[in-house]
Amino acid sequence: MADVADNSALTVYRHFIDGQFVDPSGGEWFDSTDPYRNEVWARIPRGGAEDVDRAVAAARRAMTEGPWASMSASARGKIMRRIGDLVAENAERLARIEVRDNGKLFTEMLGQLRYHPEWWYYFAGLADKIEGGVVPIDKPDHFAFTAHEPVGVVGALTAWNSPLIFVAWKCAPALAAGCSVVVKPSEFTSASTLEFAALTREAGLPDGVFNVVAGLGQEAGAAIVDHPDVAKITFTGSDVTGKAIYQQAARTMKRVSLELGGKSPNIIFNDANLDAAIAGAVSGIFAATGQTCIAGSRLLVQNSVRDEVTERLVEMARTARIGDPMLPDTNIGPVTTPPQYRKILDYIDVAKGEGARLIAGGGPSDAGPNFVQPTIFTDVRNDMRIAQEEVFGPVLSIIGFEDEEEAVRIGNDVIYGLAAGVWTQNIGRAHRMARALKAGTVWVNTYRAISYMMPFGGMKHSGLGRESGVEAVREYLETKSVWISTSDAAPGNPFVMR
Repeated sequence: MADVADNSALTVYRHFIDGQFVDPSGGEWFDSTDPYRNEVWARIPRGGAEDVDRAVAAARRAMTEGPWASMSASARGKIMRRIGDLVAENAERLARIEVRDNGKLFTEMLGQLRYHPEWWYYFAGLADKIEGGVVPIDKPDHFAFTAHEPVGVVGALTAWNSPLIFVAWKCAPALAAGCSVVVKPSEFTSASTLEFAALTREAGLPDGVFNVVAGLGQEAGAAIVDHPDVAKITFTGSDVTGKAIYQQAARTMKRVSLELGGKSPNIIFNDANLDAAIAGAVSGIFAATGQTCIAGSRLLVQNSVRDEVTERLVEMARTARIGDPMLPDTNIGPVTTPPQYRKILDYIDVAKGEGARLIAGGGPSDAGPNFVQPTIFTDVRNDMRIAQEEVFGPVLSIIGFEDEEEAVRIGNDVIYGLAAGVWTQNIGRAHRMARALKAGTVWVNTYRAISYMMPFGGMKHSGLGRESGVEAVREYLETKSVWISTSDAAPGNPFVMR
């Protein structure tokens, strides 16, 4: 368990720097509020540039002086496997903390935490399989090969909707590559990441390899992005913030990975298994209270089945159980943050003003102060803001289409390209749609499926780079080319390129 103080009313957390829990240099903390109870339950350290300096210095030392720098890849993998084991042993406790912090359903958070160790196991196995290659160079008097080296200190900025999954997505491949990390969790959901930090120490991870500096984005987050000794930034969050980070990181030539927003089309054809497709549509938008970057917020339905699909979706929305996220039969929990709650309600008003027809929900729920009813709009045009901009809430736009060509045109007609869903029993159509849709992930007859083995990331404004799968490790490596002359002869004219 994290080194925290409990004053009987609040849990008080501290930064994790160089293997120790430490007070913030400025002596300030801020509150973390339970979205369901609408009450403060923990205090989070408010980090700034001085805390970031300490963490980055520790991370740099770990890569240059400490045991991590000289440790074999196989030994790194053993420690990573132990981290996975400890997460598995503590999954229920960590899930409860995440629910307390972000209000998502306990059943979902527990499922995530039980699956979380697989990222550590997978990348632990990859750690000693990062290999260079010999190049059959066209110069007979040279031997040439490539080597892969860790990019350096990584700054990992995570989002509030699934904090520890994002830690695994970013930090497991970074550590497999031999990097050290400084994590800045969302100010809304920092507790579980600080609890996780204690597990890395228990697993035997050397001091300084994994650090956590909590705080506000414009303070701690900006200091990480600006720090000259941070070589790479990996960020999950909105495209607006991602673009600002991209610009800021360019000033110090940092490598950047961005997992940003989406406005994903979930497309139902008239030959689909409608029971499965409708369940997939519900999961795509109302699960996690719509607070997921892959939300299928645009439901494209072929016109011949649109009325049936719409009626069934409205019934499911109206009968969804809204309430305590800890109860196993709850379907929809609270919105995580007050700003997000207000944003969702504002978008509902925007949709009404644009002429979209509200057929379910449309306002606050009486389940509590941070609840929004599952909301469905029809008569939506794809040029409306409700169809173009990410709401990040339980708000579904239904758009009709006639044929494949129109479905592809509508599906791709957004600035985002994170994910898409296709529901059809026609295998040829499945392949055609998967090729034609401009999205980093295309699900066919399923939705929201993820795996540590499969790369995940977006096209267009949905981001840069990939997380999970073998490709993720490459995001944290630099390729070095080495030339060795095998000739004993004196060189020719030194002014001529050889």
